[in-house]
Amino acid sequence: MTTDVSKYRFNHTMYRIRDPKASLKFYRDILGMSLLQEHHDEKNKFSNYFLGYSGGDDSKEDFNVTLARQGVLELTHNHGTESDPNFKGYDTGNGDIGGYGHIAIIVDDLKAACDRFDTFGVKYRKRPEEGRMRHIAFILDPDDYSVEILESNLALNS
Repeated sequence: MTTDVSKYRFNHTMYRIRDPKASLKFYRDILGMSLLQEHHDEKNKFSNYFLGYSGGDDSKEDFNVTLARQGVLELTHNHGTESDPNFKGYDTGNGDIGGYGHIAIIVDDLKAACDRFDTFGVKYRKRPEEGRMRHIAFILDPDDYSVEILESNLALNS
């Protein structure tokens, strides 16, 4: 049996989230992603939400279309965490030891994007004017996962 690695594609990254309402608001309303698919498994008490950029609406795709995409974010919610006072949150991989890192979003205008994030009260790990790397920002989602924001007219025009 053989396989053609030239046909392999990176499809998605999965984050565990505490509160789907807060996370969906962040990724849809603040970052402009569309909800491509959602699946709820009541028996096993979890839900999956697949988000990506698709032109701004939330019309659901066929799941095979979502699996054929690249650059999809899967949010997995274990039911009950949003209301559990003992829930401590998930390890984002960015603690003292480090590890995971971040996802990155390309924007057309970094300053304008940051001004917009400010109107939503988004938390920053790093603003563009901080540190040596003035061409990027890092914002935090509701579960404190880092999202790198960078301006790239070249990438947006291709």
